[in-house]
Amino acid sequence: MFDKILIANRGEIALRVLRACKELGIPTVAVHSTADADAMHVRFADESVCIGPPAAKDSYLNVPSILSACEITGADAVHPGYGFLSENARFAEILADHGVQFIGPKAEHIRLMGDKIEAKRTAKKLGIPVVPGSEGGVGSDQEAAKIAGDLGYPVLIKAAAGGGGRGMKVARNAGELSVALSTARAEAKAAFGDDAVYIEKYLERPRHIEIQVLGDGKGDAIHMGERDCSLQRRHQKVWEEGHSPALNASSRDAIGETVAKAMREIGYLGVGTVEFLYEDGKFYFIEMNTRIQVEHPVTEMITDIDLIFEQIRVAAGTPLTIKQSDVKFHGHAIECRINAENPVSFRPSPGKILHYHPPGGLGVRIDSAVYQGYTIPPYYDSLVGKLIVHGKTRTECLMRLKRALDEVVVDGIETTLPLFRALVRETDIIDGNYHIHWLEQFLARGGMES
Repeated sequence: MFDKILIANRGEIALRVLRACKELGIPTVAVHSTADADAMHVRFADESVCIGPPAAKDSYLNVPSILSACEITGADAVHPGYGFLSENARFAEILADHGVQFIGPKAEHIRLMGDKIEAKRTAKKLGIPVVPGSEGGVGSDQEAAKIAGDLGYPVLIKAAAGGGGRGMKVARNAGELSVALSTARAEAKAAFGDDAVYIEKYLERPRHIEIQVLGDGKGDAIHMGERDCSLQRRHQKVWEEGHSPALNASSRDAIGETVAKAMREIGYLGVGTVEFLYEDGKFYFIEMNTRIQVEHPVTEMITDIDLIFEQIRVAAGTPLTIKQSDVKFHGHAIECRINAENPVSFRPSPGKILHYHPPGGLGVRIDSAVYQGYTIPPYYDSLVGKLIVHGKTRTECLMRLKRALDEVVVDGIETTLPLFRALVRETDIIDGNYHIHWLEQFLARGGMES
């Protein structure tokens, strides 16, 4: 096992990793910007190192500073959390060159899955179903028009190096294709430094289903079921749940085993999430995230498996001790991402939290790094915390979530709590009858203003 782990992140995920390390008896190092000097993970870590000013590029993305922090403290491993450097293959290689273990996948797999075109090709070779589309990047507008015509409109133009909805545009007919292509290319170049795009068939009402996997890098891998992440705004997940209201045990086992088999074949190391669109009983691969996900607590709640704990163990070279037959599902879990944003306009609302009261009771979990008097800085993402609720059934889970949401108090800033209090009372949500466009349609018709 590792002697000391440096956590190269901030906020709730840094605190989540720190807690797992403490339970494993591993000393921790927190790194922080000057804006995060009073952050919870800094207070709880065994050691802390300031790595730069507030801007992420000068601190949490500053590889030399993070490497220096490892050398100063003697940390022999780095946990990157999610975001920032968590899917940066070069960062993993630099750490290895300096004798520090990256707690994540092999650099080759990070690089492979970070290129959406190559990821799709690889998935297809491994027997994972993919969305119909171009075999690779699209060059000229004429080539794009030919591909789109063969697929049939509408089509989706996507950045090859992207994610999070950037460089992604829909063309519903031939007249919209040229503008969609140029806009997607410009966005991709600005966001990722690469204007390569590809084309896929656009599915009208799919669900977003993701499969959680864990591999030991030695040829063994398992899946831990799915999470339904269909409630999204601008391709950003808002609400996640497991199991999906749309799947049954046989479809879950089938796609799960397909993915686990693929991970065994490539010798995948660590945790990862293979994401699909699901429509009319069919799965279509869209991407793989080679890191821990924001929504990983949903899986933990329905399996009783600590994903961070297992992630650290396999990174240390320990073979998997969990077999597929050991993965038992129980009950239902839902996670709500509570952000410091106006619940109607979604305008960021950084500032000081004057009063804070988290909910409690059976089956209620809060993953958050805020506290009363804490000031949410304007430099990073707006996540206040994640409310995760578990129940024996989805109905019980929803009732518990409704009660927990009514208990939460976060004063001094605006948050998205009113959105969740509205959603949990919507008939479509109660019935599990939603898709990836549902939330934006709900907001467009004034669902939060009525």
